[in-house]
Amino acid sequence: MNTVSEKIDALKKEKNAVIVAHYYQCGETQDIADFVGDAVGMTRKAVESSADVVIVGGVTCMAETISLACPDKTVILPDVNAGCTLSNMISLKRLPTRKAQYPDAAVACYINTTPEVKTEIDFCFGEDESLDIIGKIPTGKEVMYIPDQYLGDYASTKTGRDLILWPGYCSPIVKIRAEEVKARRLEYPDAQVVAHIQCTPQVKLLADAVTTTNGIVRFARETSARTVIVAAEVGILHYLKKENPGKTFIAASELGSCATMKLVTQEAVLWSLEHLSPVIEIPEDIRKKAKPVVDAMLARR
Repeated sequence: MNTVSEKIDALKKEKNAVIVAHYYQCGETQDIADFVGDAVGMTRKAVESSADVVIVGGVTCMAETISLACPDKTVILPDVNAGCTLSNMISLKRLPTRKAQYPDAAVACYINTTPEVKTEIDFCFGEDESLDIIGKIPTGKEVMYIPDQYLGDYASTKTGRDLILWPGYCSPIVKIRAEEVKARRLEYPDAQVVAHIQCTPQVKLLADAVTTTNGIVRFARETSARTVIVAAEVGILHYLKKENPGKTFIAASELGSCATMKLVTQEAVLWSLEHLSPVIEIPEDIRKKAKPVVDAMLARR
């Protein structure tokens, strides 16, 4: 009897499919993915792939961005209930009202938002561009930085620019509290702490390094510390442990887990490959308006 992963592998070949997964995905799905990375990396891999079908091990906004960028591919999210709280905190109904308050502001938007929101922005960016994107906007121009307030606070602090922030946040990451980080430090006195840029300022102040998801992967690889406390969504620990078997990685908080991300199990992937469903489709009028900013983001290296 073939295992689930063996059945998935056979169906991938039969249907010319590729599986892209986020670092926060459950470990079993990371293990069957052809690529594991952040939202920008997943989108870029999907665009560059010769596959006809893209299975997304992530959440709705990630699948929507990939579908937006890949009009010639069938993009599938194995469980449509895999939503994103951050993406849900901003909508096309609310954004124009905010823009009307700051009519001259450039709108810089984090990738993890809906295609509809992307129709109303000037720049789309990933985590690794969280600082550089500010440099692309003239100093005297107002900037609305959406939708993550802690990502925006980090960018504002590092660049010295006053940014108009949206009151959104990554729910699992903001559950990580400074008190828990302090407790972990007492428990592991020789460990280093790395914090994600979407953490609260109080947590970031306690870290030895504050960086992006890709930055956490690099930090884990390059640090001389044998034990690392990770203040980020807990799914990334699976990837870090696989890549760095000689080191110990400790979650700053077990509460920092995205429950909806973990809905995309191997069984869900298998079912989606068997039925080529559920397909994520973007209305053409929205794609026409939103795709240029995503293409521009992918063109930046």
